[in-house]
Amino acid sequence: MPVRLEDVLGIGDDLALRTTLQHLVDSAAELVGARYGALGVVEPERGGLAELFTTGTRGGTGGSGGTGGTGGTDPERAGRLAEGSTGLPGLLLTDPRPLRVDDAAADPRSAGTPPGPPPVRSFLGVPVQLDEEVLGHLYLTGKRRGPFTEQDQNLLRILASQAAIAIGNARLYGTARQRERWITGAAAVTTALLTGVNAMDALMTVAESARALADAFAGVVLQPTDEGGMEIVAASTSDDPGDIVGTTIAPGSPVLVQLLGGEPVFIEDSSTDPRMTTHVRSRFGPSMMLPLQSGGKLIGTLALPRRRGGKPYRAVDRLLATQFASQAALALVLADSQHDRERLAVYEDRDRIARDLHDLVVQRLFATEMMLESTRRRVTDPSLDGLLGRAVDELDSTIQEVRTTIFALQQPPADGPTGVRASVLRETGGAAVLLGLRPSVRFSGAVDTLVSPRVARELLAALRGALAAAHRRGGATAIEVEVDATARAANGTGRVRLVVTDDGTREDGGPGGTTVTWESPR
Repeated sequence: MPVRLEDVLGIGDDLALRTTLQHLVDSAAELVGARYGALGVVEPERGGLAELFTTGTRGGTGGSGGTGGTGGTDPERAGRLAEGSTGLPGLLLTDPRPLRVDDAAADPRSAGTPPGPPPVRSFLGVPVQLDEEVLGHLYLTGKRRGPFTEQDQNLLRILASQAAIAIGNARLYGTARQRERWITGAAAVTTALLTGVNAMDALMTVAESARALADAFAGVVLQPTDEGGMEIVAASTSDDPGDIVGTTIAPGSPVLVQLLGGEPVFIEDSSTDPRMTTHVRSRFGPSMMLPLQSGGKLIGTLALPRRRGGKPYRAVDRLLATQFASQAALALVLADSQHDRERLAVYEDRDRIARDLHDLVVQRLFATEMMLESTRRRVTDPSLDGLLGRAVDELDSTIQEVRTTIFALQQPPADGPTGVRASVLRETGGAAVLLGLRPSVRFSGAVDTLVSPRVARELLAALRGALAAAHRRGGATAIEVEVDATARAANGTGRVRLVVTDDGTREDGGPGGTTVTWESPR
């Protein structure tokens, strides 16, 4: 059945695009009567084919099936993409004009055209083009009855136009959704930073949110060192980032020079780029290093590396991440200023309380002590004298305790402790950017005291996995997280249990939600 234009115009997600393109190439081969057909999609910005949808067989037997970039092993897929980039098909990409050949074997341009058996004779191809941009090509080979005609070519051009509209709409939709996610994420980060988190939690919030939005393996924040280099002070990864935190970039590094100049650094492959000098670079591939600056001052760097061999960042990825870094830097400065104001208000309040205690309470207690001491000197009853003596001693001890409290009030308050509870809350808060909702969290027992650091790391990894799975399944409107440090095994030993429940789509596609349970000895 031919593809309807309204279906092409309504394409949004990637799955719908793949289905439509496969349907288009199937329809083209069926309507024209060709044994083999292929529709190639050019990879934006980098050139070359990103996907190749095929139907029929080169030999003229068998059914249809599309690679869509997903079928077969990587070498098989690479071979099929190469076939669509050379010979007559490749010519459609470099010289985007309709091409009709009655005997491909006799045409010198056919080198690389998909071979037989039997050998390919007739070839008909048209570019998939939107305005002046070549998005791919659509071609057929081996017409069953006679050569390809002008009517076949016109029909193929119509189908190629539908393919161009479908690809263009899908890319516009994808870009719009991506922009929406980054804008929403940046707003959520700004809100989170202005709610009063400490400096390290603020950096982790930026790192975690950026990692999720950029689909990166790691989100890393670096800050300048006294020696003129940069040090990784916060890192968010899907596993333990312990060996990443503390890594430094030496002063004078080409990357550092560019960052200190306020310019972002985009790297195709961190493992081979000579500008990268850290010991962790070997595990990373494409990367973005974005300056966090405000008022012309560099306050840090946000790095977003993907795994080695990962897909490269596109121009729109780089633009949106750079805008996010600019807003995150401003939010960090505002949060730091707000934190300073709040600390100053606390200092002023504590100082006022200390003055009141010293000027009012201590003076009155001291006056009362002096009155009792004076009364004691005039008492002749030994029992009463002992009672007054104990009262004077108690007042003296109380005065000393109040003075100790006054001294403590005049010291700067330390940042609140961070433990399992704070880490879980930070993790769910960061995931809210990607999920579009904030999970509810409930704790049972003294989790910060009962759970060991090693188990805490495993618990956080399990939590990340459960939240990522909920996001992947989609459809969730509520997510509940429970951490129970009072659980018991059958033999009575203490355990910690994590339960993550969501009301989204199950793995099997049905409704009813999913519950993920993780448990470990404390």
